[in-house]
Amino acid sequence: MGNRDVLVLGLGNTLLADDGVGVHVVRYLAGDPDTPPCLRTLDGGTLGFRLMDALTRSESVILVDAAQLRAPAGTLCLLDGDALADHVSRGGRMSAHEAGLVDLLTLARLMGWSPTHLALLGIQPDRVGWSERLSEPVARAFPAACRTVVQTVLDWQ
Repeated sequence: MGNRDVLVLGLGNTLLADDGVGVHVVRYLAGDPDTPPCLRTLDGGTLGFRLMDALTRSESVILVDAAQLRAPAGTLCLLDGDALADHVSRGGRMSAHEAGLVDLLTLARLMGWSPTHLALLGIQPDRVGWSERLSEPVARAFPAACRTVVQTVLDWQ
C-alpha cells in the first residue's frame, strides 16, 4: 500500500444478516469503479488477530462493522480521532466485534503501530440471525455508509 492509501476493513459474518454489513460495504467498494484508487479494501470477516499484519502495515484505517448504537436500525455513527480514542479508553462497546477489535488495536499499538488516521463506522443492525440478506433498514442505510467511507478517505487525503 502506498503511504497515503487508506485501508477499509469490513468486519462481520455475512451469514448472520446485518452482522455482515461491514463486509458488504467493503465488497461493494472493491467492485465500484468510482471508488478512489487510494482506498484499499479488506474483507476482515471474523478473522480477529489474523488481521494484525494488514492493520500494522497501514497508516490510515477505517473499520466498518455492525454496532449497538441504541438507535433506530440503519443509523450510522463515525467515530474517529479523539472520539474513538475516548470511546475505547472508557471501555465503551459499540461494535459486536469490538471486544476482539479493542484487543487487536491495543496489541498493534503495543507493537509500535501509530496510525495517522483511525476511524470506526458503526451501523445499527435490525436483525442478527441466519440470513445472507441485510434487513430493510440496514439495506436503506447501505448507500450512505458507502458514501461516508469514501468521503472520510477523501477528507484524509
